[in-house]
Amino acid sequence: MTFEARSIGVVGAGSWGTALARLLSKKGHSVSLWAREQEVAEEIRVHRENRTFFPGVHLPEALEVSSDLSEVVSGREILVSVVPSQFVSSVFDGVRTELGKATQVISASKGIEVATGRSMDEVFLEFMTPEQAQKLTFLSGPSFATEVAAEAPTAVVVASRSNQAAEVAQRAFQTDFFRVYTNQDVLGVELGGALKNVIALAAGVVAGMGFGHNTLAALLTRGLAEITRLGVAMGADPATFSGLAGMGDLVLTCTGSLSRNRTVGYRIGKGETLDEIMEGMKSVAEGVRTVQAVRELADKFDVEMPISEEVHALLWEGRTAGEAVRNLMLRGPKPEVWS
Repeated sequence: MTFEARSIGVVGAGSWGTALARLLSKKGHSVSLWAREQEVAEEIRVHRENRTFFPGVHLPEALEVSSDLSEVVSGREILVSVVPSQFVSSVFDGVRTELGKATQVISASKGIEVATGRSMDEVFLEFMTPEQAQKLTFLSGPSFATEVAAEAPTAVVVASRSNQAAEVAQRAFQTDFFRVYTNQDVLGVELGGALKNVIALAAGVVAGMGFGHNTLAALLTRGLAEITRLGVAMGADPATFSGLAGMGDLVLTCTGSLSRNRTVGYRIGKGETLDEIMEGMKSVAEGVRTVQAVRELADKFDVEMPISEEVHALLWEGRTAGEAVRNLMLRGPKPEVWS
């Protein structure tokens, strides 16, 4: 694959944004990383390390960093959004006029805007020109930031309505340890990346309660079934949910100890409250808010999502973990169908 150096801005200096900025810079692109907190930007400049959100990972000298969003956005060929989904609209709305006509935005934010129920695709399209919208691309798939920084072999997917735009993103990111596939099912890739976080919360809960492999296998299988049901009802390609953005990301997030969502669920399964857990977290566990949007979408599209419903009740309605498990196990007998 021919390498072409690009001018790239990475918006968001959490662990995932920092890992992607590091990858792109080491590949040879001209990369500038936006950190919302001035102290994080200064930390990276002085120590070549994001000690607040991604400690222990050395960052290339060539990687620029700034707390000035306009400076990172202006004049870039590619912008990679790694802002938590609930803040994408507010962050990018302020710089919409600074997006170049030829700028390609690649979203690596996984979630649904709770206040509106909008996907990240819908959020970005609101303030993009038709030319910019055609190039809009989404990166998803099973990829922990720490393992990407360690250059462990990883496979992800980029989705766009434009094959050309997907291929540009593919060439920009692909390395000898980071393999990128393309896909045209934007909706399916987005939903897979967002909804798996809800199931990962449930996976953490059952692990925290001491249940084993039988329970986890059942949860992943039926979790994938309800993700697929909602996706198909909304117009996504069911095959997408068998791929990297669906099953791949679901398995990783539900079984990996590095998963923030699984960790939150695990602690809830051990008896901690959501408020206690969130108070001490620096990074965002997207599923905690996404489950609110998922519940609304399930109602809107008349889709049965019992696991998501119990996760919502557990997090936001005071239901206990034991009650949630019993409710799922005592549902009426059904055939195993996915539609």
